[in-house]
Amino acid sequence: MPNPDAKKREELAAFGRAFSSNIPHNAALGLELLDFERSSGMACMRLPFSSQLVGNPETGVLHGGALTSLVDATCGAAVFLGMQPLRPIATLDLRIDHLAAVPPGEGVSCRAHCVKMTRHVAFVRAVAFVHDEADPVATAAATFRVFGSRSTKASRSNEGETVS
Repeated sequence: MPNPDAKKREELAAFGRAFSSNIPHNAALGLELLDFERSSGMACMRLPFSSQLVGNPETGVLHGGALTSLVDATCGAAVFLGMQPLRPIATLDLRIDHLAAVPPGEGVSCRAHCVKMTRHVAFVRAVAFVHDEADPVATAAATFRVFGSRSTKASRSNEGETVS
């Protein structure tokens, strides 16, 4: 019988490779997929420290745009994990509350959960943190447009139902 931990590591590596190769911006930033759970639509990613991503050279603090990219990518990954079959998505809205600066020289992680998915829209919540999720540097709420869902007589009659 295959080791479940080995299977999870293989899935994590494959999903991480696909996420980087299909989205060059993620690869350019060096985003790393740390964990995921398909059953709960959860993704966790990390943005390692890079001096190229510093917003203010005097303070060494990470640029807010880099943090925004991490949050958006992690939220998108959470949406993909909650859908079968995979379909294209686009960010409709991303609201981030920046609570604290990422300390100089530190990377930052983000954990996102797809809390609801309808036929055309996915709703996601996220938290970004340096060392401890209980001490966030940012929180976020996002919505994504889900493309390619087939409109059938049955699905039109269930317009407001959640898709699993």
